[in-house]
Amino acid sequence: MEPAFFVIAILGCADGGTACTPVTTLQTHYATEAQCTAATGAALIDNSKLDFPTLIASCKRGETKSADAQERPKDKRRPG
Repeated sequence: MEPAFFVIAILGCADGGTACTPVTTLQTHYATEAQCTAATGAALIDNSKLDFPTLIASCKRGETKSADAQERPKDKRRPG
């Protein structure tokens, strides 16, 4: 299993925090969910100009891909 990290996803929501849509995912990686959660308040302030009635910051788990997997995109073509 690859090492994991956490990122903050900003969601834009209709009034009352319903019907949320992912707006952006911040590039900063956090080693733990607690570190990520602690940074959500500042992330909301930094992204407060997004055009939604309600914004929510949520920590999402990400996994790094091996260098080999990143360098070799899957070729969907079949030999012909």
